[in-house]
Amino acid sequence: MNQTAIDNPYLLLTPGPLTTSQAVREAMLRDWCTWDRDYNELVQAIRVKLVRLATARFEDFTTVLMQGSGTFSVEAVLSSVIPTEGKLLVLTNGAYGDRMVQMARVHGIATEVIDFGEVTPVAAGPVEELLEKDPAITHIAVVHSETTTGMLNPIADIGETAKRYGKIFIVDAMSSFGGVPMDIADLHIDYLISSANKCIQGVPGFGFIIARTTELAATKGRARTLSLDLYDQWETMEKHNGKWRFTSPTHVVRAFYQALVELEAEGGMEKRYERYSRNQQILAEGMERLGFRSLLSKESQSPFITSFYYPDQEAFTFQAFYERLKKAGFVIYPGKISQADTFRIGNIGEVYPEDMERLLKAIAENRFW
Repeated sequence: MNQTAIDNPYLLLTPGPLTTSQAVREAMLRDWCTWDRDYNELVQAIRVKLVRLATARFEDFTTVLMQGSGTFSVEAVLSSVIPTEGKLLVLTNGAYGDRMVQMARVHGIATEVIDFGEVTPVAAGPVEELLEKDPAITHIAVVHSETTTGMLNPIADIGETAKRYGKIFIVDAMSSFGGVPMDIADLHIDYLISSANKCIQGVPGFGFIIARTTELAATKGRARTLSLDLYDQWETMEKHNGKWRFTSPTHVVRAFYQALVELEAEGGMEKRYERYSRNQQILAEGMERLGFRSLLSKESQSPFITSFYYPDQEAFTFQAFYERLKKAGFVIYPGKISQADTFRIGNIGEVYPEDMERLLKAIAENRFW
């Protein structure tokens, strides 16, 4: 059993917040001053590490850190980069795509939506058809890993289509960045959005945007809010050596730096992807042996979180299942789709194959219904 399992009363088998390492938690034991040079240099080091993690063409990109949950960072992008005369196309197949639609409409942004349904991946064909009909569209947004179901959307084709039609490509990679190999330049991504408490395995408190520098530099004056003004946050960090405009989550930032160091020590995104994929494979195959059915096909399944149908047992209730698993040392997630009764089990964070085996053993020994 790993040290994390000893230190924590249970493993968070969720898509974030997630179980973190002891060293990440210990990094928060020191207080920091937001004006101090040492702290601001730490912020700058994080920004550099994030860009180099995202692409080999790091000279073309920059990073902005933004207080709040990942949703704050998504809204910062949508409300800051689309001009008044712009038009957004959102591709959705789950709650987080739907949330982007809601944000855009709250800010009065002209928006088109292609809804692929909850269990179908997004596809480039319908996007191209709409772009042919509606040249007013200026930006395209999609969720990479839709944690509503565990879907991993094929964003490469969408990025290629966006580039051919000269559109700005926005990707919510909240639950995927750091956990699956990617180069955002190759994927034609202009704005990638993620959060401290996902695959990089930090703790909640801020999100980040990795942006094509030339695109971000052109957005001055577009923001529809003060606190979520992406350009202003970036300009302040650029001019003042990592200074945030408003109070930053200092302890969380320090923990995130430690998490980045641990990601590098593990072997980068490739090795973390291998661990997460092995975790998910053990989970899915083991649950199938126990009589559970996965919601998605293997082709659409991400290595981060898996949705399972309720068992065909009248006595089964999710709440009882959840409570018994919690007592056994595991916390899982309820389902989120509208057309089936499901629950979700994540396998990211400081979680290893032996933890998946322990979970399966606990379920096998205690049928919970």
